[in-house]
Amino acid sequence: MLSAVERKIEQFIAELDDREISALYGRLPAGKRLRARLILEIAGGGLRSVKTAAVVEMIHAASLLHDDVIDDAFERRGRPSINALYGNKTSIMFGDILYSKGFYELNEIDKEVSRIVSAAVTRLSIGEYRDVLLSKEFNTDKDAYLLMIYQKTASLIEASAEAAAVLAGKPGKIYAEYGRNIGIAFQMIDDILDITQTSETLGKPSMHDFEEGKTTLPYIYLFEEMSEPERGRLRSLHGKRATEEDREWIKRRMKEFGVIERAYAEAARLVEDASVAMKKMNETNLLAIAEKIIERDH
Repeated sequence: MLSAVERKIEQFIAELDDREISALYGRLPAGKRLRARLILEIAGGGLRSVKTAAVVEMIHAASLLHDDVIDDAFERRGRPSINALYGNKTSIMFGDILYSKGFYELNEIDKEVSRIVSAAVTRLSIGEYRDVLLSKEFNTDKDAYLLMIYQKTASLIEASAEAAAVLAGKPGKIYAEYGRNIGIAFQMIDDILDITQTSETLGKPSMHDFEEGKTTLPYIYLFEEMSEPERGRLRSLHGKRATEEDREWIKRRMKEFGVIERAYAEAARLVEDASVAMKKMNETNLLAIAEKIIERDH
């Protein structure tokens, strides 16, 4: 069914009738298509489901194009990012085109689905802005971090599940909660992998989040456990390119305090909550998707 989504996205791009836009789209890596998978699993492979999945993936791609500009990221899934290849202006404008086309097609699907997805994109945009604000200084507020990753990442996953439930005539609130939980867990695992995996596995520089100023959950937990002198050293490294010695020091202290395991356990609890809800709905495929989120290594 995912192949139908890919064809629909290609159709939407072709309808723009612009050779340069088609060439730019060809440069985008497809990614995991988590949001599309959720929609198809919940609502089936009918035309409205495929269109909704295609639109959501276009919106997600647009958000990543903007994200790479904000973060000065020059790799995306092991390939040069659009901003690295063609510059920030092209990346931003291409993202705007994908957003615009996505919203146009969204209006042709279902009024309630359009409302759900549009509201999520507003939250996503606020989350992106909040991420920028939080990156200006070392953030020790876990609640601020959780709100930001809900808005920036989980809100569109939540909306995908809820919109699919609406299309299928299923209880939207239950599926929205499932999407919210796995969405937050997905970002938590992403933040953990940034520390634990190699650049080759990630397809981008490892431990890059902290250099960008992002104080993710493991760093918040590490700060809580440290002495004042160590906290000062950690703060001094925030938003800077760390030496190999500093990187090894951070990883060693995280291991000593067990902060990676603690962060992973929190993500696992969210996945378990999501799984409980889907067991009641007898959604075995959604259970499998939830489990893969905490088992992945990139």
